[in-house]
Amino acid sequence: MVVPGQDNQPSTSNNDRFLVLKLSEDDPLFQKKIKLLRDKGFGQADLVRFDDTLVPDSVNANLDALLQRARIIHLNETELYFGVGVMNMNLEEEVYSPRNELEALNFILSRLDRCREKSVEENVSLKAVRDAIITRIYSFGDTYKMETNIIKDTCDSEKHLMEWAETHGLKSKLNIAYIEGAGRGVLAAEDLEVGDIALEIPISVIISEDLVYKSDMIPVLEKIEGISAETMLLLWSMRERHNVDSKYKIYFDTLPEQFNTGLSFGLDAMVALDETLALDEIFQAKEHLRSEYDELFPALFDKFPDLFSRELYTWEQYLWACELFYSNSMKIMFPDGKLKTCLIPVAGFLNHSVCPHILHYGKVDTVTNTLKFPLSRPCSRGEQCYLSYGNLPSSHLLTFYGFLPQEMNPFDIIPLDIEAAPECTSEEGHLDSTTHMVRGTWLSTNQGIFNYGLPSPLLEHLRHVGKPDLQTMTLFQENLENEIKVLDELRVIFENMMDKLGDSEMDDWNNIKWDVQLAVRYKDLQRNIVSSILTACHSGRKMVERELEKCLDEDKLG
Repeated sequence: MVVPGQDNQPSTSNNDRFLVLKLSEDDPLFQKKIKLLRDKGFGQADLVRFDDTLVPDSVNANLDALLQRARIIHLNETELYFGVGVMNMNLEEEVYSPRNELEALNFILSRLDRCREKSVEENVSLKAVRDAIITRIYSFGDTYKMETNIIKDTCDSEKHLMEWAETHGLKSKLNIAYIEGAGRGVLAAEDLEVGDIALEIPISVIISEDLVYKSDMIPVLEKIEGISAETMLLLWSMRERHNVDSKYKIYFDTLPEQFNTGLSFGLDAMVALDETLALDEIFQAKEHLRSEYDELFPALFDKFPDLFSRELYTWEQYLWACELFYSNSMKIMFPDGKLKTCLIPVAGFLNHSVCPHILHYGKVDTVTNTLKFPLSRPCSRGEQCYLSYGNLPSSHLLTFYGFLPQEMNPFDIIPLDIEAAPECTSEEGHLDSTTHMVRGTWLSTNQGIFNYGLPSPLLEHLRHVGKPDLQTMTLFQENLENEIKVLDELRVIFENMMDKLGDSEMDDWNNIKWDVQLAVRYKDLQRNIVSSILTACHSGRKMVERELEKCLDEDKLG
């Protein structure tokens, strides 16, 4: 938050302002984040002063200090595990991820804007910092711009949907189009700045569980023991899709006959995914859905044949509806404080990016009763406007959405089944329960000895297992010999993984089905990650061997 200058604070002007970025004690990662803040010389809630005497260099220094704190405050578990790495080669500073950088910059910006709204007179330095943040957001976003190749403009069904939504109060600065490599997406109809509302959708257009509770299905659905609101909405949607008098018929008419997610993969695609995380994810998801379907049907056919017809509620129709909700639904907080799974016409055309234009869109504005989609970075006219589906690995995006990101995905991880050793305890005395993982080493800038582009928590764990009392990160013989063992252990793990993945055998790329293409691309991504780990182990071992040789030579001379 920002507060005016006070008598007990250092001040040179009555127009001083102090910005405090505080880490909430309710943060589930509080202990890890507070330790990281302290390691960098920060506290839980440090105060940074802005006064009119600050020169440009001081403004930038203050912004850098704020940004370092804001990044840590907004870390998620994966980003915290891997630490910093260059996600944008055009920036001089290391960042944790595109998502984290945008969150941090917009977090500071929102605090500054609150201060300016409350200020009687303008603070020159505060304005300078705000301008600097906007400049950084522009610079950061520009390096993530992707070329938009339009195949064709909207068809009649999408035009009718927009017209229908506008009659119910929708406000949009976006146009729907068919985009190469992305299917349908939305383009900025004009130049949009940070904070602009790209899309505003009234509650009356949103499909939520409230519609089920107003329908003739609810007396029956409420009798089903353990049924969730999401399942009730899914069953309602399966029938409503075929209701010619439905208020939402225009929306359902825009939906595809097949969603082409991983849940619709054929046998050849599943074979191509052998030994990958995505294969396990698809199998588990389909088994779960089949189990849910079997619990509902044929029991509902027999008990309520007028409500549940066998033609509308087949397994294929059920799977289609599940794919609809997996790939198009959003979790929305309503004015009553309840979080609901919803289908949101028009908004469903927004595609995902690891560096999205829209970060926050999950809460209904209680004043306007609308769902707003504000921009966290600018979007130029004609550019595709992206939002974030979440911090998701490509295996999840493949399984439930049916695509792989074009950009490098910092959340493409491979979890490792490594148990904590009995000696591995936290500062509080509990067993270390960290889930260890790896990702492509190209995402790390720290390729030197004792790092190699690999995650520090994993390396520290393996070092501790081998030599619990050994001091690491020093060029002593015992440390270096243990380091070789650590790298050899990792190399064996990932050589076995690479052997199971096999070689890429795709020659006639243009003549294979969509699902096999996606499967092959995903498996190649897994191979690239594993290959980068093996390269790191190989080059790292050479570094350690050279240092060990120097160490032994010095001992001989001594």
